[in-house]
Amino acid sequence: MKEKEMKFEDKIRELEKIVTELENGEVSLDDAIDKYTTAMKLAKECSDKLTEVSDKVNKIMLENGKLEEFNVEE
Repeated sequence: MKEKEMKFEDKIRELEKIVTELENGEVSLDDAIDKYTTAMKLAKECSDKLTEVSDKVNKIMLENGKLEEFNVEE
């Protein structure tokens, strides 16, 4: 059975928890390496999700159902 995907907000909370634990300095070296590895994986997943959402937001749906790049004119 595949593990349920964590929500973006849950990943951010987990990242914050790991950072706090690492900053505390009371983690063994092996544990710190595991936590750092997990944090880097979560950070990449969050970054990828933000990029995906950003790409979607930068497009608008036209009346005929086609997606078009959304450009703000300055």
